Amino acid sequence: MAGNTFGRIFTVTSFGESHGPAIGCVVDGCPPGLALSVDDIQQDLDRRKPGTSRHVTQRQESDTVEILSGVFEGKTTGTPIALLIRNEDARSKDYGNLIDTFRPGHADYTYWQKYGIRDHRGGGRASARETAVRVAAAAIAKKWLGEKYGVVIRGYLSQLGPLEAPFKSWGEVSKNPFFSASSEVVPKLESFMDELRKAGDSVGARITTVAEHVPVGWGAPVYAKLDSDLASAMMSINAVKAVEIGSGFSSVTQRGSEHGDELTPEGFVTNHAGGILGGISTGQDIVVTIGIKPTSSIRVARRSIDKLGKPVTVETNGRHDPCVGIRATPIAEAMMALVLMDHALLHRAQNADVKTPTPKIPASAKKSSRSSRPSGPAKLNPDPDEA
Repeated sequence: MAGNTFGRIFTVTSFGESHGPAIGCVVDGCPPGLALSVDDIQQDLDRRKPGTSRHVTQRQESDTVEILSGVFEGKTTGTPIALLIRNEDARSKDYGNLIDTFRPGHADYTYWQKYGIRDHRGGGRASARETAVRVAAAAIAKKWLGEKYGVVIRGYLSQLGPLEAPFKSWGEVSKNPFFSASSEVVPKLESFMDELRKAGDSVGARITTVAEHVPVGWGAPVYAKLDSDLASAMMSINAVKAVEIGSGFSSVTQRGSEHGDELTPEGFVTNHAGGILGGISTGQDIVVTIGIKPTSSIRVARRSIDKLGKPVTVETNGRHDPCVGIRATPIAEAMMALVLMDHALLHRAQNADVKTPTPKIPASAKKSSRSSRPSGPAKLNPDPDEA
């Protein structure tokens, strides 16, 4: 199976299955000298791990990470960093009825047709369990980007099913199991999920991710655009079916006089472009929103076929997320971090010495008659007291 390595300079190669002994990855291209410990990685893994509330899968995994190589005396050496997370609570018997059939909406059918063999236990390689190692690898990227450039990457759930969750404050995100930036909507989210769980069904979600303090100039035209790499990275996340940069689909109804972000000596007036122009970062906040489909593993009976093509009815038992989007915020942050890390190193390799006489304007104007947020729910420039 090809396609398990991400990145060009800062690369991540992942391995393992949902119900195998362990999952892990090898991170290559990390600059030497970065102080790195298990604690730096574990805090992000703890945000993503299962069993953290009644609204997600009750599979109990500690997601304890082990650093096997690439770190000596507390610092990265520049050699490959191997990370391992052991599976502790796999329950393969729950998937016995899927040996000879396929879940609608899942990768069961396509994996079988492509490879002629598949691990039916928990989805095997197609399981969202694989995203844990992305989060682990991205914790390294987050730390380096933060120390080197002051980049801060954060995300929040902006919609759960039909319920929108408008941005209020970054401080709210860590106070609820939904990663909602508004505490006011949490009771509605809880009630909705309780009813959904009882019905044995699932629903999708929307996640907004923001990278602040990204320098101007990262990315490249044509085939190496920063936004195209971000879109590709986000689409690699299990269940993601849509990606928006900045105003995204709202751009369709905007006039050019509205959508084009005007420049002033004090900063950009708006950020409909989501911090990227011509595939290159503008110095504004980079804003990416993803749409996640409903979980494919549900208790509701649905039509399918078996390996011989005969009609069957499928009901999926076991422990599953009624909405995979609830735990997707750290994953979206991770993919943004991996892309930005790769582009930071690419920029440093070719363009580190480039100087222009034009001053780098601030990310946003302090005062403007126009809104600094897009028509969607993402607030691009949170107030300082909300940081």
